[in-house]
Amino acid sequence: MVAPSAPRQTPLRAMLFNALRFEAGWLLCVLGGSWIAALTGAVLLGWHFWRCAQPGEWRFIAAFALLGLGVDGGLHLVGGFDFGEQTLIAGLLPLWLWMLWPLFATLVFHSLAWLWRFPLVAAACGALGGPLSYLGGAALANVSLAPWLLPVQAVIWAVLCLGISRYVQRFSITRHD
Repeated sequence: MVAPSAPRQTPLRAMLFNALRFEAGWLLCVLGGSWIAALTGAVLLGWHFWRCAQPGEWRFIAAFALLGLGVDGGLHLVGGFDFGEQTLIAGLLPLWLWMLWPLFATLVFHSLAWLWRFPLVAAACGALGGPLSYLGGAALANVSLAPWLLPVQAVIWAVLCLGISRYVQRFSITRHD
């Protein structure tokens, strides 16, 4: 006798699990430091690619991770972040911060898919949510932020979310699991 397959998740349930995986990953990365972030990222990204990802989605996630390295790395170089002793190599971003970028990218075509149809709403959500995420993460991970960083992050995340919205609309690649 063949074992029954697992029931297919409803779109809402899949979207909620996608969002919960990201939130759990965010918290583990911020509170756990770089080694926990590496393990968390490997597990959550592995799960995403195995169970949830669309064909070729890995390219978007990899590109977004590299973008994050450039954005946060650049902001770190100009004094936006003070990580103290949290980096594995002096002067570089801690792995836990960088890992948040590919984890966020797992939301784009799944739990945030609805958002990209509304570019101005997406930009507003980015302008508010991006800096709040950095503010919360900094408080939990004992990171000092330059006074100018949050307004700059608001602009960066507004532009990023507007760009994601345009990208998704151009290629018509949103779907719910």
